[in-house]
Amino acid sequence: MQNTFLIRRQSVLVFIGLLALFTIGATLLSEGLGIGLVSTSFVKTLGKTLCLCLVALAMDLVWGYCGILSLGHFAFFGLGGYMIGMWLMYARTEQIVINSLANASLPPTPDELSDAIGTQIFGVVGGSDIPAVWTFAHSLPLQLALVVLVPGILALVFGWLAFRSRVTGVYLSILTQAMTLALALYLFQNDSGLRGNNGLSGLQNIPGAAAVSQDLISIWFLWASAFALGLGYLFAVWLVSGKFGSVIRAIRDDETRVRYLGYSVEAYKLVVFVITAVIAAIAGALYYPQAGIINPAEIAPIASIYLAVWVAIGGRGRLYGAVVGAASVSLISSWFTSGQVPDLPLGFYTVKWVDWWLVLLGFGFVLVTLYAPQGLGGLFDRLVRRQNP
Repeated sequence: MQNTFLIRRQSVLVFIGLLALFTIGATLLSEGLGIGLVSTSFVKTLGKTLCLCLVALAMDLVWGYCGILSLGHFAFFGLGGYMIGMWLMYARTEQIVINSLANASLPPTPDELSDAIGTQIFGVVGGSDIPAVWTFAHSLPLQLALVVLVPGILALVFGWLAFRSRVTGVYLSILTQAMTLALALYLFQNDSGLRGNNGLSGLQNIPGAAAVSQDLISIWFLWASAFALGLGYLFAVWLVSGKFGSVIRAIRDDETRVRYLGYSVEAYKLVVFVITAVIAAIAGALYYPQAGIINPAEIAPIASIYLAVWVAIGGRGRLYGAVVGAASVSLISSWFTSGQVPDLPLGFYTVKWVDWWLVLLGFGFVLVTLYAPQGLGGLFDRLVRRQNP
């Protein structure tokens, strides 16, 4: 069965092969395990880009295949980052506190240790007690479980309430955006238990790996991100290849007729919504240790709008198109906003690309919408058809 699936979907093998070549090439050129032509910071950029490709893949499943324009999936991405970030920050702070108290005349009690950790983490917001939401922060397995459970449960509850009420179209998009905004506003509060506007920082310092250099850690995360993207792509292709994929595409094209045929439209929508929320959360859990910091601004509704733009530019309804769109925009954005692109003097005005990048992205989105509505993936499909008439 698996062999038949791969034979019928040879594009999957091409994708996995290109991803493997990309990962191996970046590794061999890196400072950590290669010849040093690619800097550690750029390796992290590549790893983060792979994570953005994974969340774009989730967005394409829910929007491109099921027709649900969610403007809230970056909230699940951020929640995944917060869940793993809590363990990273707690474990690192615990090591610092234990080392600082190692020379004390008496070993610290558990309460003293907890108070010291709480002061180190929450002193910036005027607190010292560890909030209840950090109950499992000491345990990596439990926090990894929360990476899946917290976004999954939120998506389940929200989706059940929205889909059972048969909210569709732009109204559903507005609801997902409202959910994201409410979550971001809550996290901005200091009493949210997640350090408010300060967010979680120092996430690039992996507990237990103090002796390992960042150039090597960046390679580890690049591998993990590539593996997650490859696995996510395989799962997505499998999901849309069978009956389930046919039903969700039919829901996208004509929801009323699918319901008339006896299918539980709400159940299919809910399954896709929850699955893609979990995929987005896993992508976030891999992204933010490479970014080093997460704060509520990462969950702002504009981030989810960017996500939709990436998928539209790449070509929604084409899984590889979502990956191409996210990778292209992410890498070009990193280039323009890094200050490496020289300013463009016009005489009466000097264009600074750091400030004008979003305008350029907006123009690109408009041009793709007008002249290539099927995105970059659609252009590639047309090119292939011309070469193989």
